[in-house]
Amino acid sequence: MRLTAFALAISIIVMAVAAAGCASGDGDGGASAPARVADADRGAELYAASCALCHGERGVGTQTGPPLVHVVYEPGHHPDASFRNAVKNGVASHHWSFGNMPPRPELSDGDIDDVIAYVRALQREAGIE
Repeated sequence: MRLTAFALAISIIVMAVAAAGCASGDGDGGASAPARVADADRGAELYAASCALCHGERGVGTQTGPPLVHVVYEPGHHPDASFRNAVKNGVASHHWSFGNMPPRPELSDGDIDDVIAYVRALQREAGIE
């Protein structure tokens, strides 16, 4: 009888450890949703609506905003997080004399990812990597 109680206790412990290992804490039973892939085509539309007025068609810049297709904005100097921060929070003028960039609250995180994908595609076309 003792061996049976011991075996039962071990079984309970093993099941508890297994259950704890499967729990992810996010309520999805350990399964993760696939990461969203940014859509550069959608980003082009969003860019035209929210960015082109200052940064120009296809990121070439205007009299009111700097070109984004420029080596200053290459990924090694301005990573995606820099773009994300500028769009979400605005940014003080530091490379150019165009003035401060205001935040763009109409763009969601997914929108920003799509715009960044579009700008990076334009940069790659121009040989900026």
